Amino acid sequence: MIEITYIDHMGSDLSVVNAARVSFGKKSEWNPKYRDEPPLYEKDEKLIKYLAKHKHMSPFGHAFASFHVKAPIFVARQLVKHKFLRWNEISRRYVDDEPEFYNTTEWRGKSADKKQGSDGVLANGFDLGILVDQEARDTLLLYTGLIKQGIAPEMARMVLPQSTMTEWYWSGSLDALADMCNLRCTPDTQYESRVVASRISNKMYDLFPVSWKELRNG
Repeated sequence: MIEITYIDHMGSDLSVVNAARVSFGKKSEWNPKYRDEPPLYEKDEKLIKYLAKHKHMSPFGHAFASFHVKAPIFVARQLVKHKFLRWNEISRRYVDDEPEFYNTTEWRGKSADKKQGSDGVLANGFDLGILVDQEARDTLLLYTGLIKQGIAPEMARMVLPQSTMTEWYWSGSLDALADMCNLRCTPDTQYESRVVASRISNKMYDLFPVSWKELRNG
């Protein structure tokens, strides 16, 4: 199962505002009219909207968020391509505990009009899931057998399939995370990658409601 865990964040919508206003020697504060989760002044919301619309991204680089992601290797190898996000992943050079494997009963068919992607769910998905589960069990026996024979984890891992679950810390600024989500939340993105991006995006709406709305809709 794909898991996304929020770790922490730094900054707020106000951080973005003040990173921009410092150019003029100015500074904003939260609107004191509200006690609970005070919103920005209207002028500051307009500033964020202006920055996002006109692609003035540097102020968004002063707020960050970090997540712990657990997903299959075939998903991780797509998402690691976003070079402006910081990535630290578990290493099977050092870890030799029993691996987990991703499986599903909803197997999608090949797209009829695209060289990549998928289209529709196959009727025999349940049977395919059983077959893949058995293959995973056989692979697990092979892997654990190699480890018991004293084979180094860095070599034993070569028998593990792309469905092996991996996990990583993923951190980045608002603009970098928004760029990832704008690319990976689209309908033509592989479903499993879209799950990761969508869950991160939902949390970012909670953390940076004004900035994230503009960055995602801009």
